[in-house]
Amino acid sequence: MTVIKRILFAVLLTVAGLPLSAQERSDTTYLFRFVADKDMFFTPWSGNGKELERLLAAINENRSAIEAGQMYLLVTSYATDGNEEQTAAQVAKTRRNRVKSELIVRGKVKEAHFVTDQSFDVAYTDEHGKSLRNIVIVTLPASVGKVSEIAGEEAAAKVEAYNKEISGEAERERLAAEEKAKTEVQASQQAERDRIAAEQVARKQAEAERLAAEQTEKERLVAEEQARLQAEETAKATSYHFALRANLLRWATLTPDLGVEWRFNRHVGIAVNGSYTSWTWNDSDRRYALWEVNPEVRYYIGKEKRGYIGAMYKVGQFNYKFSETGKQGDLMGGGITGGYQLKLNRALSLDFSLGLGYVRADYEKYTVIDGVRVKRGKETKNWWGPTQAGVTLVWTIF
Repeated sequence: MTVIKRILFAVLLTVAGLPLSAQERSDTTYLFRFVADKDMFFTPWSGNGKELERLLAAINENRSAIEAGQMYLLVTSYATDGNEEQTAAQVAKTRRNRVKSELIVRGKVKEAHFVTDQSFDVAYTDEHGKSLRNIVIVTLPASVGKVSEIAGEEAAAKVEAYNKEISGEAERERLAAEEKAKTEVQASQQAERDRIAAEQVARKQAEAERLAAEQTEKERLVAEEQARLQAEETAKATSYHFALRANLLRWATLTPDLGVEWRFNRHVGIAVNGSYTSWTWNDSDRRYALWEVNPEVRYYIGKEKRGYIGAMYKVGQFNYKFSETGKQGDLMGGGITGGYQLKLNRALSLDFSLGLGYVRADYEKYTVIDGVRVKRGKETKNWWGPTQAGVTLVWTIF
């Protein structure tokens, strides 16, 4: 009985070892040497015959996989010397072709079963650390990366699938996929149960929110109506007013600016601003003088009538001399305006405005020589674009 148990145990070990031995695959390289400067493949020379027989045996062993496109032979040249008639690259190509031809004739393989790599200038280092020149290396099987690089992704996918199949990885992936599918079905069923429960909770919550929203809407409508009535009362009390204005941007440039505005009603108003300044310095050699009047018609918009659009006109004269040449003349123009009044308190507000349009300036150019102004000609400038900007303090009188 003990002998029978030992025999059965040995058989089981042998059977268990079979898949493992089938999985133990590794790339195998076959080295063929060439005479320096020569491209002929001498099989009896330097162990080439023995290496060729070993490679032919490996081809026969894996022929079905090779012919099915599941395995390729990789051919690579290393450290090839050229000669007087051919460059090193040409010699390397011929040597690779010689080896492939030998394998095609004797191994009964085809050109399509090869992936031919480039020639490397560096020497090949063998397992003993020795550097070898003028050799051709055949690798069977070629790696998936090399097949992808040379033969393409489709061929590489076929090789990769074969590698997984013989290593048992494909079966493991199938079992993993089945387990994943089973888990997904269970998760889907649980998700459906959760969805039904969530829908019931959501329906109750939605009903409560709907009732709350209806109540909130009623309260909002009441509040809006009260606000509208209050705004109308406020508008009636403040629609008509007369205000004084001062453009703070003009004052910041040492150009005094004052104006008035009259609101005919809630929508329409007329504003007029005027600016004047006259400065000289550097013994009267530099000058900055200006007067300007800007009438404007405005139409107020918005619920509180604080925004507005309008049309404006401007006229004035100037005298600038900031360098050797001065300019003195007239200006005139007009355009559209827009802005917004920010209320500070019952009497004061800030008016932010911008005007776009056209300005024409006719002026004389001059210089000053020994205190005498000498004309240098006349010019005219036409400007389209921003024509005025303001941050204006508004004081409502009534």
